[in-house]
Amino acid sequence: MTEEKAAIQQEIAASDAALEEMGYKQELKRALTVPDMLVYGLIFMVPIAPFGIYGGVFQDSGGMPALVYLVGMIAMIFTAISYATLSQEFPVSGSVYGYTSRGLNKPMGFMTGWTMLLDYLLVPTLLYVVAAQAMSGLVPGVPALVWGILFVAINTTINVIGIELTAIVDRVALVLELICLAIFLGMGIYWLATDPASQGFTIKPFVNENFSFQGLMGAVSLGVLSFLGFDGIATLSEEAKDAKKGPSKAMIGGLLIVGFLFMFQTYIAGCLCPDGSVFANDPDNGFYLVAEIAGGKFLYALCAIATAIAWGIFNSLVAQTAISRILFAMGRDGMMPKALFKVHPKFQTPYISALLVGGLSIVLVIIFNSLGIDAISRLVNFGALTSFCVLHFTVIWHFFYKKKTGNVVRHLILPLLGFIIVGFVWFGLDSLSKIMGISWIIIGVVYYLVLTKVIHKGDDDLTLDV
Repeated sequence: MTEEKAAIQQEIAASDAALEEMGYKQELKRALTVPDMLVYGLIFMVPIAPFGIYGGVFQDSGGMPALVYLVGMIAMIFTAISYATLSQEFPVSGSVYGYTSRGLNKPMGFMTGWTMLLDYLLVPTLLYVVAAQAMSGLVPGVPALVWGILFVAINTTINVIGIELTAIVDRVALVLELICLAIFLGMGIYWLATDPASQGFTIKPFVNENFSFQGLMGAVSLGVLSFLGFDGIATLSEEAKDAKKGPSKAMIGGLLIVGFLFMFQTYIAGCLCPDGSVFANDPDNGFYLVAEIAGGKFLYALCAIATAIAWGIFNSLVAQTAISRILFAMGRDGMMPKALFKVHPKFQTPYISALLVGGLSIVLVIIFNSLGIDAISRLVNFGALTSFCVLHFTVIWHFFYKKKTGNVVRHLILPLLGFIIVGFVWFGLDSLSKIMGISWIIIGVVYYLVLTKVIHKGDDDLTLDV
């Protein structure tokens, strides 16, 4: 055995031991390295994510899309640090659900996981709706619903077969998305530098005369959708070879990479059409219409097809992977039906959870197919932003108050800043999203009370003292 293989085996053994210390048996296959999880996170966040929501972000921000992504990245960096801190303390699947269950208590863990479900259940729905509509526009003879069901079937099959196949698909997807992005950036920069009709490079995509703090926060509340996914890496802790440090490295690294890519592409797009006039009446296709300025119908079609495939297959694949792992963790703890905890004997994947997510995705695509992209996006962000706030509080409570680590910077100042910034973005959500999101939380409270007071009455395992 080489030294490298020996080191890997030591990491796996240490990860298994850490899991057993928390009372769990290793069930899932440990096959993911830091590069695997980094690619997973990049695909989840989608390097070309702004393509799909550029029009809404541009209009809400008053023509400053690059500034939106800069602020969004800063907000998410604080959250990534809190995720990294907790993932090293609690290297389990379940992401924020697992962390808050142990860092606060199980009731709060359940409610945080329930709130995060709103994010993870609707993310695939949003992705399938965007991709299906894009493909239907390119192939009018095939209804959007057919495309949506096809995308769900492909991803569910890959999820059941195994995490290693997912990792392979992720790598191919990342290369294709980066090629598309490079073509857009190359043609856009060339047009700005050489075409007489161009206004050239300008700072307007970062700051202009339309700036307002309220407008910026409203736009950020939509734009942070593009960053959601770095947290999905935390759901892979039990499939990581190095569960202690691997997920945290991949989360922070992935966030910084996509943050730069998001700002770069929206800056170029903002320079191509500083006033947004070409998509004033069609914001859903805003990015493609801007791309057409620099590259004609070729670049329009390339960006539209890339968005459809990236959102409909690649991004939704990792989204389904993440939610199936959260359901797996909640099923193991008795917070969801125990069947969701079942692992396939051959593929070593939570296949019941994967199949359930696939079925729910089809139902949700049918229900939400007619709902606007912005509306679904903001509802998704309600679940994520609310959970992020609880996550930051968990770091402060568990480390600074309960364990009394004395680490003022990492365990108090950074999570407190993250809580404040994410809180500002949360308040930028529209009223309908808040009403629907709070309604979802109320349903969760009722479900939890029934679960603990009726179904599992007297079961001490479902409560954990702070």
